Amino acid sequence: MSTLHPSDHAAAADTRKRIFAIVGASSGNLVEWFDFYIYSFCAIYFAPKFFPSGNATTQLANTAAIFAVGFLMRPIGGWLFGRIADKHGRRTAMMISVLMMCGGSLMIACLPTYETIGIAAPLLLLLARLFQGLSVGGEYGTSATYMSEVALEGRRGFFASFQYVTLIGGQLLAVLALVILQQLLTTEQLHAWGWRIPFVLGAVAALVALYLRKSLSETSTAETRKNKDAGTLAGLMKHKRAFLTVVGFTAGGSLIFYTFTTYMQKYLVNTAGMHAKTASTVMTAALFIYMLMQPLFGALSDKIGRRTSMLWFGALATVATVPILHALKDVTNPYAAFGFVILALAIVSFYTSISGLIKAEMFPPEVRALGVGLSYAVGNAIFGGSAELVALELKKAGSESTFYWYVSGMCALAFIVAYKMRDPSKEGYLKDVPLEPHVAAGAPAGSR
Repeated sequence: MSTLHPSDHAAAADTRKRIFAIVGASSGNLVEWFDFYIYSFCAIYFAPKFFPSGNATTQLANTAAIFAVGFLMRPIGGWLFGRIADKHGRRTAMMISVLMMCGGSLMIACLPTYETIGIAAPLLLLLARLFQGLSVGGEYGTSATYMSEVALEGRRGFFASFQYVTLIGGQLLAVLALVILQQLLTTEQLHAWGWRIPFVLGAVAALVALYLRKSLSETSTAETRKNKDAGTLAGLMKHKRAFLTVVGFTAGGSLIFYTFTTYMQKYLVNTAGMHAKTASTVMTAALFIYMLMQPLFGALSDKIGRRTSMLWFGALATVATVPILHALKDVTNPYAAFGFVILALAIVSFYTSISGLIKAEMFPPEVRALGVGLSYAVGNAIFGGSAELVALELKKAGSESTFYWYVSGMCALAFIVAYKMRDPSKEGYLKDVPLEPHVAAGAPAGSR
């Protein structure tokens, strides 16, 4: 009977530990994005409560503006949490971010409406979204860094893709929660108070995620955290080309991602004339398939390289975006709408499956979380967060098709940036890292 060598036992234990770390980080990531996206999906019902005057497009534009403003906090969150993660540990930063998201969701759930407190209602809604934007700005960079560092060598694309599995899963659960509420409650009840329920659920789930993240191992080393450049902008600017590269392809990637996920439900209702319940069902099914695509495209990047994946994304998105959006504008059959959305999301998967990993591979460990978080947040805040607002304003101006060309143009920019960069999966900074046990309560993370 064969026996395993001690080194084989150690390798197997390390693999199990890394997989558990991926699962633990993913659970918190899922809750973060559920809390963030439920705002967008429930906006159809609560928009009149905070912006009582105007037509439906104006009300949605107002709520989309607050959604976009929340994105403006992301660069601050990317900087703040990136600094915390690089100087005090990834685990610490991830715990703080999910706790902040809990507070923002609970605040929205309890907000009085315009009828009760007047102009203070939309102002408090804005404050809650700023709080959540700060949290998500920190969550992306720290979780992307953490999951990339714990992923197994040679299969990093596959394992790191679970960041977007849970990110999309958060969106999916947000849509699913709305679909269930639409079945259980009347439209009047949803407008009156039913929209508050998902925010309460999100706040409770965030507390569960906080508990799970307490058990995670740390991936940054004491030596890295003590580096004089750790978490500093001066250290990050030594890698200015990588920073600008990430901003460049994030602009197109984030814009098309939000176009075909969060905005698409409104687009099907407000432009194609589809019933809200039908649109929600279509997007629930589409997001589920999209979620399942991520590991497949992530594994593909392990075979063909991250740069090649980005080139395919940029080329296909540039060519296909305008015809797909035109087709969806006139769609009448929900099955046809589903098919067009899936086609678009398959193209986007070339980017989203490796989004966090390709960024992490471009920065050294002492500024990795800061580099990933801040560069992503800048491109995402400007282009991703404004997607709904730009689309709705152009629709109001009677030039909706201009938005289609705008998305296509930014994807062309992503292609150019990808064409000019080296393949980080072959020449990047990401190497195998040890997993340190988490810090005991009260012990500073940098003391190990």
